[in-house]
Formats: sequence, C-alpha cells, structure tokens
Amino acid sequence: MLLEFALSPKVPSRADWSKVTKILVVDDDTEITKLLETFLSGEGYDVAVSSNGASALSAASSLEPDLVILDIVLGNEDGREVLRELRLISDVPTIFLTGRGLETERIAGLKLGADDYIVKPFSLGEVSARIESVLRRSGVNTLQHQIDAPNIVFGDLQINESTHEVRLTGELLDLTSKEFALLSFMASSPRQVYSRAQLLEHVWSSSSEWQNEATVTEHIRRLRAKIEIDADNPLWIKTVRGVGYRFEPQAMAQQ
Repeated sequence: MLLEFALSPKVPSRADWSKVTKILVVDDDTEITKLLETFLSGEGYDVAVSSNGASALSAASSLEPDLVILDIVLGNEDGREVLRELRLISDVPTIFLTGRGLETERIAGLKLGADDYIVKPFSLGEVSARIESVLRRSGVNTLQHQIDAPNIVFGDLQINESTHEVRLTGELLDLTSKEFALLSFMASSPRQVYSRAQLLEHVWSSSSEWQNEATVTEHIRRLRAKIEIDADNPLWIKTVRGVGYRFEPQAMAQQ
C-alpha cells in the first residue's frame, strides 16, 4: 500500500467522522500507525490514531469507535493496563497488537477482555481478516464501509465508483457526472494514453461524427481545475502531444 499520506497529530472530532466503521489505532510506533492508517483508510474505514494511553482513552470516549487496535507495549506504558481502563468506559471490540506471540500471553490478553490478537510482524491481509471477523462477532455492520470504500486510490486521490465521489486530501470534490466518468475511466488504466476520439467513444458513448472532440478538451480543462494544484501545469492528467491524454499515477510523488 502507498504510504504518502501525512499523519496529522490532531485527533479528528466526532463531526469529522462519517457513518462508516470507525477504528482507533493505538501505537507509539509511527511507522506502524502510518501503515495501518493508510491501509485501513484505503479499505474504507475512518481511522484515528493515538500514541499513548491517555489520548487513546480520550479518543475512545469522544469518538466512540467501532473497534480499537491496541499495542500491548506503548513506550513505558502497558497496553493491558490501558485496556483495563478502557473497559471501565466502553465495551468496544479491541484487538491487541503485539510482538509477543506466546500462547500464555494471548490467553492473558483475552482474559482481560481483548477480542483478538495480531502478532508482529503481520500481513495487511491478516489485519483486514481479523478486523472483519471481530466486527462480525460484535454485530457491527461492515456493509457501509464496503460501500464507502474507494475503488481507486492514488495517494491523496480517492475515487469511489459506488457512491460516485472523489476525494482529494480528504476533501470531497464537486464533480459533474461526466467529469467523474472521465476521471474514473482514465484512472482505471493509469498511464494509458487515450485520444479524444477514444474518450468520446468510451466516456460519452459517442464519436466525432456526432459530437465535437472539443467537448473532451473542455471537460479535461474543467477536471484539471478541480484536481490539480496548478491547472496550467497538470500532474494528474497529462497531455501527450499529438496523441491525447493520460492519467499519471506518479503525480502524488511530485506534490
């Protein structure tokens, strides 16, 4: 998964969270939190991050997450003590994240009220499967996050074909249906060059015999104005002189 998202030290407020499944990741290792935040956001979850017990308990109280992923070692803190305090205010499903995979450790954690264990090093596929399993057991409806999960993700650009929404750095863009269709089509085949005639055929279901190719040029111009930092020097939608246009997935590395 891509790790270009910048972590914000600010925990989002309740108003920032939509109605999708919410996960709180508690770990003092920034590489782990960055990895999990990026991956889980791409899976369609709303993700908040805490690095210590106090902020984790505060976030659990204010944000009311659907699931907590809690590292058993938080610097000088013991994640098991954090879980004990968490259980005083919430019965939110909790998965322990640990570097210790001994059976006795897992049993002790489960007796404390943890719902599952993930042992480091872990695969992201295992993380996803364990989250889904715990959420099913706890009765949390995971269908909504699947609907809201973006189908196409390139760094800060997220395209959701189910909801016809495009987000850039978390902000919802106001695209027309044809602008969305054009972006979605090109992003589905990154670096593939399309002529204006081909885009007319695939996006408009038309041809130059029926519709002026300048339609494509104008829609490209409008789309760039909405997704590019500098529409005159586009990074996402490149012009290939004498041929047409292509979607450039490397744009995120240049921003």
